[in-house]
Amino acid sequence: MTAGIPQAPECRVGPWRDIVAAVGWNGDGQCDVADWTGVVGIAAGWRRTLGVLADGTVRAAGRAREGACDVGSWSEIVAVAAGDWHSVGLRADGTATAVGNNRRGQGELRAWHGLRSIAAGYLHTVALTRTGRVLAAGDAAVGVDEVTGWQDIVAVSAGSRHTVGVDTRGRVFAAGDNQRGQCDVASWRHVVAVAAGSAHTLGLRADGSVLAAGNDEDGQCDTSGWHLRID
Repeated sequence: MTAGIPQAPECRVGPWRDIVAAVGWNGDGQCDVADWTGVVGIAAGWRRTLGVLADGTVRAAGRAREGACDVGSWSEIVAVAAGDWHSVGLRADGTATAVGNNRRGQGELRAWHGLRSIAAGYLHTVALTRTGRVLAAGDAAVGVDEVTGWQDIVAVSAGSRHTVGVDTRGRVFAAGDNQRGQCDVASWRHVVAVAAGSAHTLGLRADGSVLAAGNDEDGQCDTSGWHLRID
């Protein structure tokens, strides 16, 4: 299911079945993924698409100017995250690597270990450890210091300038820019997963309903009628 600008090409996903495909604006070749095979994970950023292959290597398509597509040497990767201008890879040993823009230190991840998942925003990177702690690097204005105090977190997601997390009790936390209300999630309960867009936030509840907060100019928060199946 999708929500957004009516008739937008990036919402035309109805026919997709068991394929690697991309739709939408393709000015930098970020949708040129039809020949990818053996893909086990994907991530989409600003003008860029990343794919993790079954052998632990990574493919990239799209804007190459900042070096965010320079992933050819990566190995033993199990997950990827695509920020606006940088790419992050999670290795099987729980460490992380990054390429691309690093002007706010969003790529300084060498000391990180014991990681479970990663996420990348505009000028920041966050990671969830196996012990439920959150690590963050990058622009201090997006709350990278605040998120390190979160505990018992089971999932995190990074928007352009904000970060959200959900804990073992189904509560949601947010830090960073809140100009569009994307961090107004303190009242959310029974949430099992979260996702952060550029300036909006989504939360999947245990009953399959979807909560939304933040920028809704294009209808991206019109999820009140959604009821998703949770396996």
